[in-house]
Parts: sequence; structure tokens; C-alpha cells
Amino acid sequence: MTLWNGAGRRIYMQEVGTRDGLQAETAFVPTEDKVALVDALSRSGLAKIEVTAFVSPKAIPALSDADAVLRGIERRPGVVYSALVPNVRGAERAIEAGADELNLVMSASETHNLSNLRMTRSQSFNALSDVAAIARQAAVPVNISLSCTFGCPMEGDVAADTVMDWCSAFAGDLGARGVTLCDTTGMAYPTQVAALSKAFRERWPGTELTLHFHNTRGLGMANVLAAIDAGADRFDASLGGIGGCPYAPGASGNVCTEEIVHGLELMGYDTGVDLGGLIDASRRLPALIGHDIPSQIVKAGRRLDLHRPPADFEAIRERAHSR
Repeated sequence: MTLWNGAGRRIYMQEVGTRDGLQAETAFVPTEDKVALVDALSRSGLAKIEVTAFVSPKAIPALSDADAVLRGIERRPGVVYSALVPNVRGAERAIEAGADELNLVMSASETHNLSNLRMTRSQSFNALSDVAAIARQAAVPVNISLSCTFGCPMEGDVAADTVMDWCSAFAGDLGARGVTLCDTTGMAYPTQVAALSKAFRERWPGTELTLHFHNTRGLGMANVLAAIDAGADRFDASLGGIGGCPYAPGASGNVCTEEIVHGLELMGYDTGVDLGGLIDASRRLPALIGHDIPSQIVKAGRRLDLHRPPADFEAIRERAHSR
């Protein structure tokens, strides 16, 4: 077991707050503020940033400025700038705006896929195949995010064999560079995460594996550690812990980027992230989205962000020593 000693092992942190987080907000964050936020995240040393989504402005008005945001950001060497695309038109727009990677989505659960995407899983896969073909022509890599990998809020458990079958189609037929196993409504638990992560790594060692957790039931950090112990090294997270899913009403959002980075660094893992810069970026969010954020690191500070003793501390000490 290496769980409690990172010993400098590299972990790649991938920010999804500017897409997964902001799309769930009712407030429209101005384009220039989105660009500034992405630029701040770039400077913090994240491996990948899912900048936006090229979806219908009517469906997700919060991201209606996707083209302008992706074109407006400062590109930093070593950072992958990804965009979620639902269809061929979205892919064409994202490629034209300069996306480094296209992130495509379908669900491991038939019920969730029908409810969320209005298609069967087979229909979704066919549509994703068309998008992947466009990406290949443009030499832009593709990542597939498989929702409800660890459970569906309407069906319950999703069989591991079902998940592996779809991963095989993605890694083989679609030629995806990476696959993200998504805990869409926070149903994952550590032993389940470890088993699925280990199975994936053994079968497709050359395919990038990302884990995407939500902290809906408080198991986010535990699931990250279980995945690391099983060989995973890439994790989606959301600045400030913003985000969520309509199928888990009232639940908290994605695992919080600064909380995960803070915890991993204490255990000796190398995230390559400037935690101070990340916290500064997170502190911008309440003013942008109009409400408080879940981040405990923003609220309480880092473990060794110390506080001054009480103003009368010297008098207290003198009295104590005089007894």
C-alpha cells in the first residue's frame, strides 16, 4: 500500500470548474471574467483545463460565449485546453476556436442517457463516432467522459462489465486518447473505485484514465486516494467545489480542486500546482457567481496557515507562570 506516502509521485490535476461548475450557475459570468479566471488557473500549474462547452446557448446560456472565451485565453505551454462538445457542430466550433482536446459525453446507464441526452446509449455512441471522425481529420485528440460509471440515481448499481465494455469501445473503436470515469451524482465508494480503476489500468495501460468525482456524500477525497492506490494519476476537480447534477437535488458539487491539491501535497504527492495561486483564484468566485462556495480551504485556510494568539496572550502566560 502506498496510500499514505506519495513520495513525490506525480498526480495530474484537471480543472472542470469553468465548464462543469459555471454551467450549473444561474448568474452569467461576463466573458472577460471567465477569461481572467482561466488565465489565473493556467498560471497555477494545472495539467488540463476544461474551458467551456460548445452547446446550444438556449440549453446552457451560462456558456453561450464559448467561442469568445476559448479564443480569448492566454495559452500556457504544457496546459491542455479542453472543451466539451455534444455533436458534430459543437466539435467544428471548438476546433475552429482552438481547442486542444474535445471531451465527449455519454452515460453508462441507459436510463440516465435517455433522461440527460434524449438518446439510447447506442445512438449516443454512433453520434460520438461522427464527432471522433471530425476530430481525427483535424488531428485533435478526443477524451470520452462516461457518466454514472459508479451508479445511476435511477437504476442503482451499474455493472462493472457494462462499464468495461463501453471503455473497450472508446479505447478501441473510437480511438480515444483518454477515458474519464465519472461519479456523476456522488455514488462511488473507495473499494468500488479501486477495483474499477485497477481493471481499467490493467486492460488499457496506454490510454489516459481520469477519475471525475463528486463530493455528494462526503467520499470525494477517500475515492481519490483509493484510485491513486489502484494506479490512477489523473483527476478532474472544480475550483471552489462548485458544480452539481440535476439528478442529485441539493447535493454538493464536484470535488474541490484546492482541497484535493492541499490533501495530496500534505501526503507527499507532486501535483505541480501552486496552491496559493489556486486559492486566490477560488476566492474570486463568490463575487462572480453571487453566493458562497463549498471550499473548506478558502474558509479555514491551509493546515499551517497559523493564527495570532489572543491579544492578552502575554498577560495570560505571565499569570500562568506565576502560579
